[in-house]
Amino acid sequence: MEWFEDLVLDKVERFGSYAVTREEVLDFARKYDPQPFHLDDAAAAQTHFGRVAASGWHTCGMTMAMIVKYQDERGHQGLGSPGIDELRFLKPVYPGDTLTCEREVLEKRVSASKPDMGIFRTRVRTLNQHGEAVLSYVANAFVQVRPG
Repeated sequence: MEWFEDLVLDKVERFGSYAVTREEVLDFARKYDPQPFHLDDAAAAQTHFGRVAASGWHTCGMTMAMIVKYQDERGHQGLGSPGIDELRFLKPVYPGDTLTCEREVLEKRVSASKPDMGIFRTRVRTLNQHGEAVLSYVANAFVQVRPG
């Protein structure tokens, strides 16, 4: 089990692996972000993307899937989040890419109103198979404080 007390400031942890498939990119785009450069090869070729690219929102979802899997593996019980800051889509994500994540805890404190919960800020970066950052954000999240 990972508790608030186990979070180490300034430590960078790399984790996850997510293979981006064309089918998933197209399916997400059809449902949630139906812009031509996410759906159509010819339309995408006419843009700076050059080919069909994943939606930034899809990249956020793939990142979240890796985070939850990582938390599950560590026995971390996430308690939700009051929000995200500084969300940046840095590079396109393409079918065939393989993504990984990095997490760095920037700050942490025990909640004044709920002392059984800790609040921490973490910088999350999603990287492609070349080690290039494709997504970055700062998340605020709640975690359980160790009892006693």
